[in-house]
Amino acid sequence: MELIIQLIAGAIGGNVAGKAVKKIDLGVLMNSLAGLVGGGLGGQLLTMLTGGAAAGGGSLDIAAILQSVVSGGVGGGVLLAIVAAVKKAMAR
Repeated sequence: MELIIQLIAGAIGGNVAGKAVKKIDLGVLMNSLAGLVGGGLGGQLLTMLTGGAAAGGGSLDIAAILQSVVSGGVGGGVLLAIVAAVKKAMAR
């Protein structure tokens, strides 16, 4: 369930980052795809680094849900910025 939350938050985070910073906006579809992947990776990376403690250890309390939303959203935004930078570098 946490992974689903992270994926959704990542897609939202990717779109928010794309609309907030016009230089990295790749369109709704690409923002969502980069956000999905980034949200999943960011959430899983945080869980690995904290040993599952930050994600609630498998429980679905409010702290675990908020942690999944934040890690997914931030991961989505970060990966979108990376993808946009690579795309811009390849266009040169």
